[in-house]
Amino acid sequence: MEFFLDSANLKEIEEASSWGVIGGVTTNPSLMSKEKEPFNELVKGICSLVEGGPVSVEVLSTEAGGMVEEARRLAAIAPNIVVKIPMGGEGLKAVYELGRGEDKVRCNVTLVFSVNQALLAARAGAAYISPFIGRVDDIGWDGVGLVEEMVDVFEVQGLESRIIAASIRHPRHVHEVAAAGAHIATVPFSVLQQMAVHPLTDRGIEKFLADWGKSRSSESI
Repeated sequence: MEFFLDSANLKEIEEASSWGVIGGVTTNPSLMSKEKEPFNELVKGICSLVEGGPVSVEVLSTEAGGMVEEARRLAAIAPNIVVKIPMGGEGLKAVYELGRGEDKVRCNVTLVFSVNQALLAARAGAAYISPFIGRVDDIGWDGVGLVEEMVDVFEVQGLESRIIAASIRHPRHVHEVAAAGAHIATVPFSVLQQMAVHPLTDRGIEKFLADWGKSRSSESI
């Protein structure tokens, strides 16, 4: 399973990229609205930090024609742009149109909450499909179970769209979507930081350093 960072903050993206574990970035209008840089400069900055990995940037239009126009403008900013299109009839029209012709634009269909929606998005030509597992959990359903069902159905049907587990709330979500077979998990920087630490790791480092200090404090490695 690959990791994407769910962030529009350049400092977070730069730090996460330096760990060598991030293969792409996902953004949305809410994340973009928190940053101070002009929109185009921010998108270019994000794209330059992920070394060619896919960067998902979302359209604001709610009808297919506007989505297609926005998507083509976004795709022209950098070659690694993937355009996020919201699920729905208008979104499916846009994804299908953007996948035709010579100027194909890769799309990430977002706000997916059912296997049926995922199937439609895949058939329309989505490169990526993003089920929002945290929001599914919020309404009393099983977000991780939804990912597992999508993975199973896509394997049976031979669909090539990649499933991005989104709306990740905590490290346990990451563990569970990996076991469920998600192709990608897109995680907030705070969750990525939590994944890297464990109290037993900290305790082990303290013990090793304390033991070294007792007998070999005058030496260096």
